[in-house]
Amino acid sequence: MHISSRMRIPVLAVLAALAAGPAAALAQEVQIVKIGFSSPLTGPQAAAGKDNQGGLLMAIDALNARGMLVKGKKIKFEAVIEDDQGDPQAGVNVAQKLADMQVAAIIGPYNSGVALPVSRIYQNAGIVMGTVASNPRVTQQGYNVVFRIAASDSQLGSTMARYAAQELKVRKVAIIDDRSAYGVGVAAEFEKVAKAAGVQITSRDFTNGKAVDFTAILTSLRARKPDAIFYGGYSPQGAPLLRQMRQLGVNALLLGSDGICAPEMGRLAGDAIKDQVYCTQGGTLLDKVRAGKQFAADYRKRFGRPAETYAASFYDGMMLIAQAMQAADSVDPKVYRAALEKITYKGVAATLAFDANHDLLQSPVTVFRFRDGVPQALSNY
Repeated sequence: MHISSRMRIPVLAVLAALAAGPAAALAQEVQIVKIGFSSPLTGPQAAAGKDNQGGLLMAIDALNARGMLVKGKKIKFEAVIEDDQGDPQAGVNVAQKLADMQVAAIIGPYNSGVALPVSRIYQNAGIVMGTVASNPRVTQQGYNVVFRIAASDSQLGSTMARYAAQELKVRKVAIIDDRSAYGVGVAAEFEKVAKAAGVQITSRDFTNGKAVDFTAILTSLRARKPDAIFYGGYSPQGAPLLRQMRQLGVNALLLGSDGICAPEMGRLAGDAIKDQVYCTQGGTLLDKVRAGKQFAADYRKRFGRPAETYAASFYDGMMLIAQAMQAADSVDPKVYRAALEKITYKGVAATLAFDANHDLLQSPVTVFRFRDGVPQALSNY
């Protein structure tokens, strides 16, 4: 058939539209699924928050590259990144914003002090929350949307206590916490198990999450000559505490949990850290398993920094949520939550499966000792 010059442009336009039709229809089948993220991205704990954020973004990129279908539609995940500053009130504001957006899930918060008040908001909104917050009370409130995707204080604090008593032969310990939900919780678990193991608690002091001067506390406990100090808190306070221990001649080990179990502690403490700092962290050692090695290499390649304490857990948390969505064939948390309760997901940091309280059925805990400014694994439990 001959097409005149006057007809050519309209006909070609029609043909182009017909050719684009299936592609346009396919594009319309892509469903955007928003995932909320809550961690401190500013303030003293910003390094931990950025570590967490990297883990989530890597998971979302991997899922989007792989492609995932739910109810026949291709899913594209998008992260809604929010800075809760590690502060309960800021966390509540973030939670209300994410709940109002009706995100499909929350990965976070990082801090127990934030997780405790925001969990009620997510419960009322029916939004699943996968958190690394370790205070036992986080999963004891009866909220069916709350899932802990890392070890609890009962596992972290008790392991450090047993190791201190049995391996380090510590007999006298002073305890300090930062009065956060995390710090109080992990210190209480350490104290309970340490006492049961025959360790004497010489003093029980507290500070706060913004403190930089520990002179009064250290001067007071120095006379009691503890073998070790257990600190329930985070690296931004743990590092100056350690420096001042050395300056005041407090020749004791510094023990802690995952709040200080990161290279950030070494960076902030400098020469003071030596090899007398021990800590516990949940999850599998990344350099001991193939998936962990690959994750660590990919993380460093993308962000130019190593994966630290919970990057792998935030990655696993997102992958876990995606698997539950596929199992339920729904991105609605009110639907896929039931699948999440029954799921078993072999992740990078741990195998994720939940008990009746939505705590992990199994969570490996590793004891680390700082050498050359970084935590190095000693024993896995």
